[in-house]
Amino acid sequence: MARDKATLAAERASGAAPPEAQARLHGDSGMPLKQPAAWYASPEARHVADNIVSFQTPAGGWGKNVNRTGHLRQKGEHYAPIDDDPSGGVVVATKGWNYVGTIDNDATTTELAFLARVVTALPGAAGDLYRKAFDKGVSYLLNAQYPNGGFPQVYPLQGGYHDAITFNDNAFAQVVDLLATVAARQGDFAFVAPELAARAQAAHARAIKVLVASQIRVNGQLTGWCQQHDALTLAPVGARNFEPVSLSTSETSRLLKLLMELPQPTPDIVAAIDAGTAWLKRVAVRDVAWGAKGENGRFLEARPGAGPMWPRMVDIATMKPIFGDRDGTIHTDVNELSKERRDGYGWYGTGPASALAAYEKWKQKR
Repeated sequence: MARDKATLAAERASGAAPPEAQARLHGDSGMPLKQPAAWYASPEARHVADNIVSFQTPAGGWGKNVNRTGHLRQKGEHYAPIDDDPSGGVVVATKGWNYVGTIDNDATTTELAFLARVVTALPGAAGDLYRKAFDKGVSYLLNAQYPNGGFPQVYPLQGGYHDAITFNDNAFAQVVDLLATVAARQGDFAFVAPELAARAQAAHARAIKVLVASQIRVNGQLTGWCQQHDALTLAPVGARNFEPVSLSTSETSRLLKLLMELPQPTPDIVAAIDAGTAWLKRVAVRDVAWGAKGENGRFLEARPGAGPMWPRMVDIATMKPIFGDRDGTIHTDVNELSKERRDGYGWYGTGPASALAAYEKWKQKR
């Protein structure tokens, strides 16, 4: 972090007023990944790539919630937009230092995937600038990885829950998927140098190892994963006030899919998958529905025959749903939450059903 801060400070040393930080983006980041291959050589795509290169931090990562179709970074401009701080307030990025280099909200992994498509569409000297930024970005992820294989949410380390191994919102899974693609050197990633691919492969192996090691065991039985795990002990840890220590069905589902995609799963990986899917089946809820937003917000409603669906968080001790509010209180009834939190967080969902469906197909191939 010191290097990133020093670089920005040096840019501002001339005395010129720094440009106003970008406002936080709500919506599309402007980095489409499913356009025809030829589009990535277009002026439109190159402008997005130029924006990505210009906002790359000295450490090699990117901030989150940024419109990549916007202006290129100006000298002295902060690398990250205005964003929420850990306490739930707002920090102006030109004064604070928050999420400057992160894997949260698809950041860094999306920039790298977009750059890879542009590099592939621009072989030779035309793509050198983007290739250099790509290599630096992959090295950023490799440098961010803990020795045990985990990844923090923010790097260089920011402190607090950001330093935990972050499964939340699929951050860890997206990094691991990207590393596997880089290591394979196929398709849009065929240009990757063998040395970088080898480093990515080793990092991928470490990540899978820590993933299996951190699966939560309750009364001797493997279950799922928390949204965050301690970087040293691998114990489950909380994050924001409304994200207590718990078992998370959403993150567990994505991590199980990640493990099921491995071509040659070892016995411990097979055991992790079997146990994780069995746990998802046990904590599914039925005969209730997560109502639509109304004047008074969303509520959990009785609805015979409905389901299955899954609570986002499950108490490790009781295996019952739990819910957190902005004030740090923990509830067993989602309807007790403030309207802002009931409406502002995905407390229930059906996503785990896709993991269970994938499991049935995976079993047939074993």
